Amino acid sequence: MKGPLFYSKILLFGEYGIIKDSKGLSIPYNFYNGALKVTAPVNLKDQEEAKKSNQSLLKFWEHLSTLQETNPEIVQFDLITFKKDLDRGMYFDSSIPQGYGVGSSGALVAAVYDRYAQNKITVLENLTKEKLLTLKNIFSVMESFFHGKSSGLDPLNSYLSIPILINSKDNIEATGIPSQTTTGKGAVFLLDSGIVGETAPMVNIFMESLKDKGFRNMLKNKFIKHTDACVNDFLKGDFSSLFVNTKKLSKIVLENFKPMIPEQFLDIWQKGIETNDYYLKLCGSGGGGYILGFTQDIDKAKASLPNHKLEVVYQF
Repeated sequence: MKGPLFYSKILLFGEYGIIKDSKGLSIPYNFYNGALKVTAPVNLKDQEEAKKSNQSLLKFWEHLSTLQETNPEIVQFDLITFKKDLDRGMYFDSSIPQGYGVGSSGALVAAVYDRYAQNKITVLENLTKEKLLTLKNIFSVMESFFHGKSSGLDPLNSYLSIPILINSKDNIEATGIPSQTTTGKGAVFLLDSGIVGETAPMVNIFMESLKDKGFRNMLKNKFIKHTDACVNDFLKGDFSSLFVNTKKLSKIVLENFKPMIPEQFLDIWQKGIETNDYYLKLCGSGGGGYILGFTQDIDKAKASLPNHKLEVVYQF
């Protein structure tokens, strides 16, 4: 038994801001994926991974059982079949790196919902804003098992595998993004920090910072303002304006979100702002994992970052 593939995602804009109702734009990233499987892997290392995944899924099953008891109106699962599959050794076979801000737990949540949810909302339906919001809320309570607090956006993106525009907490919609071009010099890329990031501690730092009035003002008047502008520019395909706003956003993050930036990347971050070869921003909650880069000339960015492999995710 092998389930359908669910892909990783990238939140291009909106990290932290969407907690306070900024806009956000999330796109599927098909380079990584995962699927539920029962067939045991052949090699020993993979068998160990499968066993660990099975144990983790068992805890997730317990979480969903409790959820079903306490909030039966949110979602119902076929928990009996789920448990039988777990007893048969089911695991989540995934190439999505964990703690990298590309939605590893989101893909798992989407796979479990797809297989075991009863009366599920399917991808083939007419996805009204109400249905999208219902799905997002279901995924939020499911994924809270992994992060303590979840917006539900990662699983939503993974489940639907289409770009999602977040207008505000209660207003999300499927959207189209400008077509990619393989001949374009402009690119969005990923940089590997080499460190596994953890979402919960980073979100805690952010929540603590919100107690400070100055931080709240910066968030509202600068961070959210430029995040919203970046989303609008990107969707319109206005790339010259996008880079003006991305530079401002990169600067604001460097000045106000230092704990979320791995230390060895602070100079590289600053260098991008000074040279205009590229601009960096957080990918997910930060603290490690991937860092997201934007450049008007991918060759220039590569030359400027000789010790780093740039993984291009979108070209224009």
